[in-house]
Amino acid sequence: MKPFQRILSFARPHQKYLFGSMFFNIMYSVLNIFSVATMLPILGLMFGTVDKVDTTKPPVNSGRLVDFFSYAKDWAYYTIQKNIDEHGTVQVLAVLCGVTAVAFLLRNIFRYLGAYLLVNYRVGITKDLRTAMYDKFLKLPVSFFTEKRKGDMMSRISNDIGGVEGGIMGSLVDVINSPFMIISSLITLFILSPNLTLFSLLVFPLMGALIAWVGKSLKRQATSAQEELGNLFSLVDETLKSSKVIKIFNADTILKKRFSTTTDNWQKYAIGMSRRRELASPMSEFLGSVTILIITWFAGVQILNEQTMEPETFLVFIGMFFQILDPAKKLSSAISNIQGGMASLDRVSEVLDYDLKVEEIANPQPISTLNHQIEFKNIGFFYDKDNVILKNFNLVIPRGKTVALVGQSGSGKTTIANLLARFYDVSEGEILIDGVNIKHLSLKDYRHLLGMVTQESVLFNDSVFNNILMGKPSASEEEVMAAAKIANAHTFIENLPEKYYTNIGDDGNKLSGGQKQRVSIARAVLKNPPIMILDEATSALDTESERYVQDALEKMMENRTSLVIAHRLSTIQKADWIVVMERGNIVEQGTHEELMNNQKVYRKLVELQNFG
Repeated sequence: MKPFQRILSFARPHQKYLFGSMFFNIMYSVLNIFSVATMLPILGLMFGTVDKVDTTKPPVNSGRLVDFFSYAKDWAYYTIQKNIDEHGTVQVLAVLCGVTAVAFLLRNIFRYLGAYLLVNYRVGITKDLRTAMYDKFLKLPVSFFTEKRKGDMMSRISNDIGGVEGGIMGSLVDVINSPFMIISSLITLFILSPNLTLFSLLVFPLMGALIAWVGKSLKRQATSAQEELGNLFSLVDETLKSSKVIKIFNADTILKKRFSTTTDNWQKYAIGMSRRRELASPMSEFLGSVTILIITWFAGVQILNEQTMEPETFLVFIGMFFQILDPAKKLSSAISNIQGGMASLDRVSEVLDYDLKVEEIANPQPISTLNHQIEFKNIGFFYDKDNVILKNFNLVIPRGKTVALVGQSGSGKTTIANLLARFYDVSEGEILIDGVNIKHLSLKDYRHLLGMVTQESVLFNDSVFNNILMGKPSASEEEVMAAAKIANAHTFIENLPEKYYTNIGDDGNKLSGGQKQRVSIARAVLKNPPIMILDEATSALDTESERYVQDALEKMMENRTSLVIAHRLSTIQKADWIVVMERGNIVEQGTHEELMNNQKVYRKLVELQNFG
């Protein structure tokens, strides 16, 4: 999707605020012109240059559009003269000053209302944009997060979306309103003095060319600055998660150097971006000031030598021209800000437009349970054809049976688990659930059938209760406790300061490795899925913790279809079927006893672990 199409799609639900803001800003522009225009008769009365108007007959409107402004001016002076004749010059001057004051008051009220509605517009779009990006994070395939750094994603959802709000959304109304203000002011200037207006317009093409140059270079600097900020966030994220390793290896010097390099690069790009952004406003102001001085000289010739212009007309002309300078400055700044914001929008769009790769078909088939078997049929998987991970893999897992995958690291075991969970889609072949390709199933329904316990326990900075409850959000407290008992977690949870409602910290770091794993198992037990995937669930535990966790796993796998991946072969000797893998191929399979009797790869693996 093109960047501005994306912004417009997010803006549509909030367009009432935009239209309201535009209306009040247009009213502000009209009153801006009116408040300056009312100064013309005031100055004429003060300088005594207003000629007496014939009040015996009112001015007549010819009905032609081109004569409207001339008629309006004649009618205004006619009305003023009548009031002067009736009430005196001083009283009319007081009334005109009062009218002008009211015009100034109203224009500033309209200005505030325009800004007031614009806040709703900006913040609403920013909120929707962040929500859309977070929703995309939840949908993105696992492969995306292996390619991208988490800190960079944090930078995109915070700083880049902030850049879109400040750079594009904050400038959008100025881009719409400023041209209206400039055009309406120019029309008024033409009415006051066509020659002087044409003369003053010479500066605008030069101003436009300079602004375009500033904007183009600004986008390049903004892109580089945002990328470096993403790198900085990633480095901070790694530092916070690796504090033990940093301290034990005295790696703080290395990380300081990396951080310093990143911040130096960011500083260079940010300074370059800010310098160019700040250049737009003073550049337009300088050009405007030069134009004012040239206009003053040109008007001075007409007033002093040729006497073709009244002094009050010149003063109002200058005042009106200054009214153009402010929207011209706003327009130039808005264009520069939008160019900077476009760099942020490109980075946001990269995430929102990312191909999910794992997607549902148009009309997916619902599924509620596993009735017969899981079948891996001629499976091949690769990131690229020169890096084949699995080839011609075939395996059947009957309902209610436990199948274990063993083999050296890099043999493809975890890839099988990831393919079954549909974190990735197969490159070749198909995975069938009761004879139906999993690509044809509703992804949400299919994942309801799955539970997973991995080597790294993924827990959230919340209470034990809420971490377990994630397995089944509608569960009662009794169900949560029952799941914890099956996972051998209830006893240690009861000894925590606030029992089930104890906060376990970031990544569950207030718990030991074995405790974290048992909470993860309790979460999977509460979900009660028909298919369970265990990926190295005990490999990171000490002997005592492993015994508790293994006992919990055996309870959980009773009468359940399970795919188990294990390095510690002692944990899978009770499996119904064991598959031995090497470099993406099945080299041996059978029960524990059969494979031991074969005296091939499996037996060698067992002997290496001093188990026999």
